[in-house]
Amino acid sequence: MRIIIVTVLFLSSLCFVGAQEKNEKKTTNFSSIEIDTLFQDKISIRAIVLDYNNVWYAGNKNRFGYYDLKSNKKVENTIVEDTLKIEFRSIAKTADYIYVLSVANPGLLYQITKDGKKTKLVYQEKNDKVFYDSMQFWNDKEGIAIGDPITNCLSIIRTYDGGNTWTKLPDNKLPKVFEGEAHFAASNTNIIVKEKDTWIVSGGKKSRVFYSPDKGSSWSVYETPIIQGKQMTGIFTADFYDTKKGFISGGNYELLNQNSENKAITDDGGKTWKLIANNEAFGYASCVQYVPNSKGKGIVSVGASGLYYSSDGGVNWVQFSKDSTLYTIRFIDETTAIAAGHNKMIRIRFK
Repeated sequence: MRIIIVTVLFLSSLCFVGAQEKNEKKTTNFSSIEIDTLFQDKISIRAIVLDYNNVWYAGNKNRFGYYDLKSNKKVENTIVEDTLKIEFRSIAKTADYIYVLSVANPGLLYQITKDGKKTKLVYQEKNDKVFYDSMQFWNDKEGIAIGDPITNCLSIIRTYDGGNTWTKLPDNKLPKVFEGEAHFAASNTNIIVKEKDTWIVSGGKKSRVFYSPDKGSSWSVYETPIIQGKQMTGIFTADFYDTKKGFISGGNYELLNQNSENKAITDDGGKTWKLIANNEAFGYASCVQYVPNSKGKGIVSVGASGLYYSSDGGVNWVQFSKDSTLYTIRFIDETTAIAAGHNKMIRIRFK
């Protein structure tokens, strides 16, 4: 098991909270990270989900599996569907099952037992425009998945029975999209759920936030200042710390180092957004996540510029790693995260 220790000295501006927060309890500021590689393989992993001691992953080449953090063993299986080459970029869990969803035509959604041995196809969609991007569950019964538009509105499927059956929402129940507006299957973070609240982010010719207060039954649409207008621009990833405080990021996938108009924050549940750290810190971001128990101040980003960390809600950032091959990251607790991407899965301990 390979261990790497990276230490970064903070600028003085990163060591203090704002004047208005001086009387509040300070959150932990990280100054270094320790990385150990859990496994390496020829695989692309853009979606992971934590389930007790197991880190489940969805990959390319028909593969899915989990890494057992207790036994330090990887368990992997493949799904054979005729001669199809399946790429999974969405994964979610309930108390009983794991679900993986493929991207391109045909869209295939599988239910997997927690031992990884049994799979069942629970939803299939055939259309030349099918491309699924993200999937989440509100609870053990209700879940949602989003795909690129097939008509002139959002493309959403939902389940009400724990994932056994899925139904496509009718067009007349969904907000319209612009031509060239879609989603990016970068890290399974196009959908964010908090209690009954749901946010879906888009990119391309338009980059907006779609919000539902009732698990997808009704929707509002909000504009964002994130770069947009071209096919590979827009929001690639989002996270919400609670129902009010959120962070969106992405950029221009054709100009990976461009760090302008690629980060924005909200304090009103996504209704309004403002750019932050413009022309600073990282460029294209594949995944952003709030640090648990950080009062919304701690944020981590992975992408083309490496791994970055902010202790002040996104105003200032420090680079902890130059590794540009990480696509997705999730926190186990406030000091430990699992990240995966090109040919590997790693554990990151924040110090």
